[in-house]
Amino acid sequence: MHRFLLTPRWWGINVFVALGVPFCLFMGSWQLGRFEDRVDSHQEATSARPADRPAVPLDSLLPVDKNTSGRLASASGEYADQLLVPERRLDGKSGFYVLTLLRTDTGKAVPVVRGWLPGDADAARAPAAPTGRVEVTGALQASENSSSKGVYSSGGLPAGQLGVIGAASLVNIVPYGLYDAWLTVQTPADGLTPVPAQAPVDTGLDLKAFQNLGYTGEWFVFAAFVLFMWFRLYRREVETLRDAEAGLLEDPAAPATAPAATASAATASAAPPAG
Repeated sequence: MHRFLLTPRWWGINVFVALGVPFCLFMGSWQLGRFEDRVDSHQEATSARPADRPAVPLDSLLPVDKNTSGRLASASGEYADQLLVPERRLDGKSGFYVLTLLRTDTGKAVPVVRGWLPGDADAARAPAAPTGRVEVTGALQASENSSSKGVYSSGGLPAGQLGVIGAASLVNIVPYGLYDAWLTVQTPADGLTPVPAQAPVDTGLDLKAFQNLGYTGEWFVFAAFVLFMWFRLYRREVETLRDAEAGLLEDPAAPATAPAATASAATASAAPPAG
């Protein structure tokens, strides 16, 4: 009864199933792995940094990536230009960052967010930076861009204010070289509130992560559907063969033979008797 599985049609069906199911399982496992990688990156990015982890020189942590973002970095030099970064929220309140450029011993400057103050950006309220040579320690952050969360990208800010913290937005404001990163001081003075380090980009459980999880389910469903359709076709073929063996299927030639026999009998009865 099962010799039909060796027919050319069923050879094609079987080969399709034999290739399709492993492919669907592989793609589902790959999408699941992508989701797990995003979860691990999110946990690593949001996990607390060890309190006793010492600061390391700034240059040793560049360029900023998901492993170095948030690490404590140290730099020496003298404070230079000071700018305000308006419309930055902290703990649900609107305020502004106090940002000062630190000209390091290398000759390049790194933006340092010394802290946050509530309310509208006002240079008179921002405490002046310490003078002379200083040693600064802060959490390393990647440069922002116009699509970064919380930035002011509309333009039209007054002099002395900055919408996006990054070398690209500072290059036309200051006359010296810049690091493509910035620091946020975790123990500010002068009544400033510390600005916590942000998680690196592309490490959160965003829409892409849940898309990977959704694709995982889809590929496993496809694999189950292929097996279901194969079993359904197989069962239908077996039932058809059993019905044929039991004589439950109508002979397709019977309807055509009966009318022919009836027509022959009618012709014979209508013919005149032989003289």
